[in-house]
Amino acid sequence: MRDTVYFLVFEGFADWQAALALCEIRRPGDWLVRTVGFSSAAVVSMGGLTVSPDVTLARIDVERAALLVVPGGHLWQRGDGDAAVAAIRRVHDGGAPVAAIDSGVLALARSGLLDGCRHTGNWAGHIDSHVPTYAGATQYDAGVLAVSDGGVITASHLGSVEFAREVIHTLDLYSAADRELWYRLFKHAQMPPWCVGDAAAAA
Repeated sequence: MRDTVYFLVFEGFADWQAALALCEIRRPGDWLVRTVGFSSAAVVSMGGLTVSPDVTLARIDVERAALLVVPGGHLWQRGDGDAAVAAIRRVHDGGAPVAAIDSGVLALARSGLLDGCRHTGNWAGHIDSHVPTYAGATQYDAGVLAVSDGGVITASHLGSVEFAREVIHTLDLYSAADRELWYRLFKHAQMPPWCVGDAAAAA
């Protein structure tokens, strides 16, 4: 049973980038969100939050994994994190999608997953400059802030709302119509019909 969403945490991870996606994942109450670390030691996020991983990378249950989320952080520009790169490949090969935003996309590139699927990132040339083995430049889409293809979600550092929308769609959290209403609300502050009535009543 795939009921667990794993969220990678490490020293200096960008805590805000996947926050909206994680909130929507937990809202229905059907998914277990677990933090996963390189070790069991607590880490401090870029925003100063101390997080103790629920499990280590070696203990990811691939059979229960519904999604692995990889946030950005300076770790990836340094070329570190080999254990996470291996885990990303293991989870994807095991049948679960993987998602990365900002420099977390570099980890997906290092795993080889971007060589054969449509993807995006921070800007054209960013992946090439950090990942010498990257062979997916022809699949790079500079015209979107987030995209999902072949069980791989990628997003620019400017696309946290679009990233959340792709995660919501991948996990089939809402109907297509409700997903569009959700996106308009969080991206453009366009209130859905049920909220408009509540707002009018409150006024």
